[in-house]
Amino acid sequence: MPINLLRYDRMIEEALRGVVRRALRMVAATGLPGSHHFFITFRTTAEGVQIADYLRERYPDEMTIVIQHQFWGLDVTSEQFAITLSFNDVHERLVIPFAAITSFADPAAQFGLQFQQATGASDGEEAEDKSAKAPKAPAVPPTRLPAPALKNETDEPAAEAPKDEGKEGEAKEGSVVFLDQFRRK
Repeated sequence: MPINLLRYDRMIEEALRGVVRRALRMVAATGLPGSHHFFITFRTTAEGVQIADYLRERYPDEMTIVIQHQFWGLDVTSEQFAITLSFNDVHERLVIPFAAITSFADPAAQFGLQFQQATGASDGEEAEDKSAKAPKAPAVPPTRLPAPALKNETDEPAAEAPKDEGKEGEAKEGSVVFLDQFRRK
């Protein structure tokens, strides 16, 4: 089996995380336009995540936040974003690295992305060393989530993307995956 030295899967992940970064930067600069709002699910145990202890206890693995009506102080950098949200009328500051995000959705646009677990290595060298030592399953590109699968409550995580059961659109190891197959027709 040929070795993927260029790591296109990681390039795709980083490019799509850039979509989230850019959308948040636009909202930080001008506010949410129209009926747009975001569901962002992230790993609470990921390196760099800063949330209140009681939130980490309530959501030990993943947490979904909604950026819609009540949010303050959205600050976006190249590596993370920080935002203040209200939890039971208590304002809490959250710092979330983009690498910790597992899904992003804007139901108003019927747009969503689901991400693989990030390795934490930005230059690829450390990650290359780890991948050479331990075999892993072939990478699956981030997929578009259907808007109806999302929940409107912040207390529950967003639903997972449906799994393909048929052969059509199924990614095989070493095959080219076109993003058009994930778009609604």
